[in-house]
Amino acid sequence: MTATPEATEATPTIVLVGHGMVGQRFLEALAERGLTATHRVVVLCEEPRPAYDRVALTSYFSGRTAEDLSMTDMEFIATHGIELYIGDPAVAVDREARKVTARSGEVFEYDVLVLATGSYPFVPPVPNKDATGCFVYRTIEDLLAIEEYARTRATTGAVVGGGLLGLEAAGALKGLGVEAHIVEFAPRLMPVQVDDGGGAALLRTIEDMGLSVHTGVGTQEIVTDAEGAVTGMKLSDGSELATDMVVFSAGVRPRDQLARDCGLTVGERGGITVDEQCRTVADPHVFAIGECALAADGRVYGLVAPGYEQAETAAATIASDEAAFVGADLSTKLKLLGVDVASFGDAHGTTEDCLDVVYSDSRAGLYKKLVIGRDGTLLGGILVGDAEAYGTLKAFTGSVPPVSPESLVLPAGAGAPAQIGPAALPDDAIICSCNNVRKGTIRGAVTEHNCTTVPEVKKCTKAGTTCGSCVKVLGQLVTAELEASGVEVDKGLCGCFAQTREELYEIVLALRVNTYQDLLDRYGRDGARGGDGCEICKPAVGSIIASLAPTIGASGYVLDGEQAALQDSNDHFLANIQKNGSYSVVPRIAGGEITPEGLIVIGEIARDFGLYTKITGGQRIDMFGARVEQLPLIWARLVDAGFESGHAYGKSLRTVKSCVGQTWCRYGVQDSVRMAIDLELRYRGLRSPHKLKSAVSGCQRECAEAQSKDFGVIATAGGWNLYVGGNGGATPRHADLLAQDLSDAELIRLIDRFLMFYIRTADRLERTSVWLERIPGGLDHVRDVVVEDSLGICEELESLMAAHVANYRDEWSETINDPEKLARFVSFVNAPDTPDPVVGFVPERDQIKPDLPLLTIGQRPLEGSAQR
Repeated sequence: MTATPEATEATPTIVLVGHGMVGQRFLEALAERGLTATHRVVVLCEEPRPAYDRVALTSYFSGRTAEDLSMTDMEFIATHGIELYIGDPAVAVDREARKVTARSGEVFEYDVLVLATGSYPFVPPVPNKDATGCFVYRTIEDLLAIEEYARTRATTGAVVGGGLLGLEAAGALKGLGVEAHIVEFAPRLMPVQVDDGGGAALLRTIEDMGLSVHTGVGTQEIVTDAEGAVTGMKLSDGSELATDMVVFSAGVRPRDQLARDCGLTVGERGGITVDEQCRTVADPHVFAIGECALAADGRVYGLVAPGYEQAETAAATIASDEAAFVGADLSTKLKLLGVDVASFGDAHGTTEDCLDVVYSDSRAGLYKKLVIGRDGTLLGGILVGDAEAYGTLKAFTGSVPPVSPESLVLPAGAGAPAQIGPAALPDDAIICSCNNVRKGTIRGAVTEHNCTTVPEVKKCTKAGTTCGSCVKVLGQLVTAELEASGVEVDKGLCGCFAQTREELYEIVLALRVNTYQDLLDRYGRDGARGGDGCEICKPAVGSIIASLAPTIGASGYVLDGEQAALQDSNDHFLANIQKNGSYSVVPRIAGGEITPEGLIVIGEIARDFGLYTKITGGQRIDMFGARVEQLPLIWARLVDAGFESGHAYGKSLRTVKSCVGQTWCRYGVQDSVRMAIDLELRYRGLRSPHKLKSAVSGCQRECAEAQSKDFGVIATAGGWNLYVGGNGGATPRHADLLAQDLSDAELIRLIDRFLMFYIRTADRLERTSVWLERIPGGLDHVRDVVVEDSLGICEELESLMAAHVANYRDEWSETINDPEKLARFVSFVNAPDTPDPVVGFVPERDQIKPDLPLLTIGQRPLEGSAQR
């Protein structure tokens, strides 16, 4: 424990004004240099809680609590004797007397004053900007106010600003059930981070999510009703937008009023002017760090990474160590509304004589641009839709990559993308820009500090502890360094098994092991045998056993005997659990084809049970809001009408989408609906390492989007083309062409082989897109195995699939006909007829939605600190 200095007249005092992310980093830097042992440290915090992760602010709407977001370890505060005053900001500074007055009236003398007051949201000076229904998006309190208003008074909302926070605010409104509009004055979204091409890709993706975007227009006036509440907006192009609420997210401005009032020098456009040591130019006893500071290079930095560097610089200077802040890397990697957006280096190509290398696919929402110098140096780039390579590319910035620029932007499946890993990076390459951690430091953590895991390296170096975008590269570096040092890297599935998933699959298949307990007792690690296993290996082994059930003599029904205890929560109840504890029910609608009678049955069931209905992207109908005890009753109605489980809850085949094909479409060349139905009924219920999606398009116009599926089929005049390894989710990937002009029989035979080879060799929770890139030899190897039968296993693969098809049983039918299985479908085991009172609903648009309680924040007592 650090010794806390007794406050005496001789004890120097550091007063920190502001306790955000940068302020907290400054305190940690003081502690690391031993200054908390020699100085009294006072912190004046304006907000009603200590520092929290403002970068992840929007995650509050997805269930993270204030405690989850907190960056303040109160044990750290107490250990270092830091006096933390919550909700008591500084209101005046007397620089001549070196005193700070807090809002409470308490006065603190200082030897060093550090201003970390951050920034405030810029609200355009438009009429009625303060009307009821106008909000800013900056703090947790702002989010609470927005949520309450959206729940009680708004169905439509407009966000002013299409930058990072603006898009997050729009996503939050959409998540609250509000129809959201984005109004951006610039001609594109995120104008600072992306160029026109990147903006176009981002626009398409965001509009596909149901958000309305208005670019190139500004807000002229907020329209209100007689009570002063928002009813609309007037835009600069003369149009009007009806809206019930407005969220201003049009940038921020430095909070420098306190500095202005005490006579410190500020920039023409704001910001407290500081030198390279972050000391104010007007007073050597006062420092400014973070968004309130105008750095020596004339820039106000709005990112957390430069703020952290400034905090380190100020602390080092106070400790009489040499340090300087002369500028910072503005590279950013973000996930906005589920879309990856990244920019690094000279992203907009301002360097003289630079060249652009661009790949763009507007349909897939992909845009990749690299800026290259005449000598081949990578100067910067922009990535939209797929930022997987961000960590490696950013680290190569300023050097000549070992491969051609073209190979760096081509997506997997569109050529032969270069695989340049972290091992090719120089030691001075920055891996974590948030904390300015270089590759050499990470290697040193492994070789000099004996770190053997990513969490240990994160703790040792701080790499990966802020935004997390570098964690994947971090893991690759740790593994590579351990292997280079001769350390055997444990690649086992989990703490229970030293084998990989692929190795366990081979053991189960070869030795006909048909229970999890038998596998664990015979092949588990020494300390795991005879135990209960863990939450990693139980569902993984359960999936292996289910996929091989007919061959190894196991039950194919996932709720039979031991299998039931191995399942994840969704499989456990054969339905997807939702955010309020209710479940969704998705019957199979093979190929998207359904009769009028089938539609009527689903409508009647949804009406009778009061369910919310939605047509999904997989061409079927989802019914939300079922209580657990209602599930068997709903299934019975569906089964009686000829429906079966759609397996929306399982790591298995979900859907096979289709267009209408040659039967109806004048462009169709094959019967895509018939093929989609055949494929979906063949592979239904097939358990796999991850979910499987498919589609069949009746012509090259590709209306079913088959090239974004795990296996996709496109009709040709000569038969069918088979594509594999596609993904249209968070990490889009074009599928690769495996074979072309196949007959019906040839197509099905190759899909049988491909799926069983994937199930056999993939890792736990590994999509086909990731597996295809990871497996040695990639697509060429897979083609050799499943088309050319290079390993001589195709007959076995076909036999395994044939066994699955012959033994398929509908899980809903199995359940409703088994009274013992029905007993699990209750909210309370000791009160089976009592519904869960927490599961409630409220009306919305003639349907229902979950009745979730308003977000609340419990004020945690700040033990060990001088909270007043």
